Amino acid sequence: MWRMPIALQRVAQAKVMQTGKGANHGGPSRNSDEEEWFIKVRIVSFVVTASLILAFVFLVSTHARANKANTPATPAEPHPQIREALGALRRAKEHMERAAHDFGGHRVDALRATEEAIRQLEICLKFDKD
Repeated sequence: MWRMPIALQRVAQAKVMQTGKGANHGGPSRNSDEEEWFIKVRIVSFVVTASLILAFVFLVSTHARANKANTPATPAEPHPQIREALGALRRAKEHMERAAHDFGGHRVDALRATEEAIRQLEICLKFDKD
């Protein structure tokens, strides 16, 4: 909890002694001007401290995000569409091989064409790596 500096306490005590409002003589309890002043000082101190803490947290978090953005990303796949096509062709080939019908007599030709397409795409990827 925040404590008032000793110098401020002494100033407040001196003011109380000068005005003679140091004791409550059975009247209604009201804050004296000095007490209200100290309450205001405490509120302002709290707001300033909270603002500084929030500013520090904001600066630290944005700095951390900036560092993450500067890290080099893993290199992207050079030909993601070709890899996707290979996967789709392999799935289509498996589907045609397991199908209960012959697709109107076209299954054998489609399987050959699919196998040739897979072979050609694999050659393309191997050639690209060289």
